[in-house]
Amino acid sequence: MDRYAVFGNPIEHSKSPLIHTLFAKQTQQVIEYGRQQPDANGFNDAINTFFIEGFIGANVTSPFKLDAFRFANELTPRAKAAEAVNTLYKRQDGSILGDNTDGAGLVQDLQRLWGELNGKRLLLIGAGGATRGVILPLLTAKVQNIHIANRTASKAQQLADRFKKEGAITASGFNDIPEIQFDLIVNCTSSSLDGGLPEITPSIFTNASYAYDMTYKAQATSFMVWAEECNPDIRTADGLGMLVGQAAESFYVWRNVRPKIEPIIEIVREML
Repeated sequence: MDRYAVFGNPIEHSKSPLIHTLFAKQTQQVIEYGRQQPDANGFNDAINTFFIEGFIGANVTSPFKLDAFRFANELTPRAKAAEAVNTLYKRQDGSILGDNTDGAGLVQDLQRLWGELNGKRLLLIGAGGATRGVILPLLTAKVQNIHIANRTASKAQQLADRFKKEGAITASGFNDIPEIQFDLIVNCTSSSLDGGLPEITPSIFTNASYAYDMTYKAQATSFMVWAEECNPDIRTADGLGMLVGQAAESFYVWRNVRPKIEPIIEIVREML
């Protein structure tokens, strides 16, 4: 039986074992999937032991995505762009492939919810690792342009400069977001986890069609509620579909089988 696990600290809250077990059942794959919680500085020792013991692949979450990026023998283009790895795979020759499936998970969920992204104008709120991990997949999906807004404008500009060869991308601070119509606004910050909100002007929602929060909860997140208050016609969604989508992409990397994510999202949603 092929064995996998998710690495993080803390990790007891992770939905990954549930999600991958459901994927395996749906696709009639036989796998074992568990949790691993190394000490803060213990990732390399833990992952080395993990693969020596015969495990095939790992998902990696906070705070170890950079450690996994450095650990991999080879990186996919999207992992290089993200400068972070959330999926490790031990190949037949023993080498370790590092991938990042977060952006693919977001793109697939947005397409599932609201159709193709081709020609859409996007506003990404925040300029941290979550934002960096999704820019290349979004540009590859042929969005018209991306604007990154961050409290510290220089950090947003650094990200924009890094990806400007890949497509139309601009940046600003929260107070200088351009007065253009964005089709889709994505909250890439963790502000909703404690009920907070990004420090942006409410008017940006006025003409937007969609608002997406990368975080998720049993109820609508604070960002979703705020977007709907600012624009009653806006359509909103949280990041549970992204979570399941990135897991499905990892499953595909390992098993070469693509699970159907919609029924799994429904099952996990009921358990929140």
